[in-house]
Amino acid sequence: MPRPAVVFASGQLLTVDCWAPQAVALADDYDLRFADHTRDETIAGMGARLLDEAPDRFHLIAHAMGGFTAFEALRGAPERVISLVLIATLAPNDGPAQTERRQGYIRLVEDGRFAEVVEERIPILVHPARREDAPLLTVVRRMAADTGAETFLRQQRAIMTRPDSRPSLGAIRVPSLVLRGAQDGITTPGHVDEIVGGIPHARFEEIPDCGHLPTLEKPQTTNRLLAAWLAEQA
Repeated sequence: MPRPAVVFASGQLLTVDCWAPQAVALADDYDLRFADHTRDETIAGMGARLLDEAPDRFHLIAHAMGGFTAFEALRGAPERVISLVLIATLAPNDGPAQTERRQGYIRLVEDGRFAEVVEERIPILVHPARREDAPLLTVVRRMAADTGAETFLRQQRAIMTRPDSRPSLGAIRVPSLVLRGAQDGITTPGHVDEIVGGIPHARFEEIPDCGHLPTLEKPQTTNRLLAAWLAEQA
């Protein structure tokens, strides 16, 4: 009997390492795949690549920018997705303030100041109590370095031009779970309310004492939630 397939879609400046605890916990029971978000300059391109490289049917677990890709994949081939988990993501496109901030990041990176951008982002990525957590920050910095400046620029341009996914939330008919760290510095309770209110019968779980990176900050809680969810969909 083949194992059910799970495709992980990660956020910007993150690599497969952001799913390392989940890979260990789920590898025995599932065929784990990892979407490639490094080569495309549009969310549409990332979504098409995810579908091209994924099995015919799969569970989709998406974090942050990966959620934008997940929405794109569901618009393109909803019949292929068995269930959906959205972690620390949001549905709207960027407003003027977000676009201006991203353009500032792009200018810094083009001026050779990629490391500064990484350090500026760290405080909003993790729970305030973890901002001096050396092992966690080592992983975050390593993922950023492995991503690199050129890929980061592609990801920023993709995010800046992404569509507003709120109008298409009602068309998502697969079982859906939404996870958010209680102290996420990027996604807000309002963002969660839009997704949970927009996707029919979506379920929400808040992870206490956690920032924007639940898979690394609270791996045991995240693993428990994901394992229970996937088992329920069997």
